[in-house]
Amino acid sequence: METPAFVARVEAATKTYGTGAGRVNALDGVSLGIEAGRFTAIMGPSGSGKSTLMHVMAGLDTVTSGRVFLGDTEITSLGDAELTVLRRRRIGFVFQSFNLVPTLDVRANIRLPFEIDGRKPTVEQQDWIDRLVDSLGLAGRLTHRPHELSGGQQQRVAIARALATRPDLIFADEPTGNLDSRTGREVLTILREAAAGYGQSIAMVTHDPVAASFADTTVFLADGRIAAQRDRASAEDISAFMLGMEAHA
Repeated sequence: METPAFVARVEAATKTYGTGAGRVNALDGVSLGIEAGRFTAIMGPSGSGKSTLMHVMAGLDTVTSGRVFLGDTEITSLGDAELTVLRRRRIGFVFQSFNLVPTLDVRANIRLPFEIDGRKPTVEQQDWIDRLVDSLGLAGRLTHRPHELSGGQQQRVAIARALATRPDLIFADEPTGNLDSRTGREVLTILREAAAGYGQSIAMVTHDPVAASFADTTVFLADGRIAAQRDRASAEDISAFMLGMEAHA
């Protein structure tokens, strides 16, 4: 059996906040790889360490001990300037709150990662953006600003922006948290198709079993440790597993 290729990984990652009696281990010796070209959900109750894990893997926070890699690049001890460039060029983000720039129209929001990096899309990259715009149903909205869009449309713009530079990995932080259930399912389907159809690597932090059921793999965290890792499962199975975890906590 082939060893899976990891687009990001942590080795014995520990993240500690506070000292003495107030000390909290947000991550407690976590070793985990995010497989390339797959949609991975990171699940757990509030305080389980899932957001801390995402922040550490994305280079938004540092580990107290252990090692962090993006592809073959160890980012554990990179400085802020190096991490900023690395995130800009190799990582995409989709947030619960969309994080679109309100003064920019849809076209400019999608092209923002290129503008921040001081470059224009190549012809090939613009073709890719045009494909994204068409497939996400945004062609008729390119001159609209965020306040003129529904929540679902805003999240589609955020996904297009994250995919525009074809990053090594997209982190999605509760991407359906501000959406109704039907629109949320549409957004999750888009993320699943980005992995299945385009080979995009996606890591999604969520507490929602329905959202996790769209992923290829679900990683369960509890008290800063990995409790289990499962291949695609139904929302009912995921929910039952979570309830079992909480009962044994």
